[in-house]
Amino acid sequence: MVVEITVDASQLKGEGKEVIEQLAHFIRSKTAAEVKNESNKLVIESDNGLSRKNLRVLLKKFLHKSKLRDYFRVTGGDGATLKIQERTVYEGE
Repeated sequence: MVVEITVDASQLKGEGKEVIEQLAHFIRSKTAAEVKNESNKLVIESDNGLSRKNLRVLLKKFLHKSKLRDYFRVTGGDGATLKIQERTVYEGE
């Protein structure tokens, strides 16, 4: 059974296109899954039991490793979609 999960990384494009390419390489190396880079979305296809929860942990690790964890977070989307969203920063008075 092939599992297909989409990662919407459109908000990462402000950090540069190479960040999305590094993310694709990171996922490919950690999961041995097929990763397709479609502009600002990554489509991960795996037949070895990759779950959304496991992929979410890997995305968090990538953000931490890239020192982007303070600015971005991983949220769930519709169905088999995960989103990387910019954090809302509230400034104190």
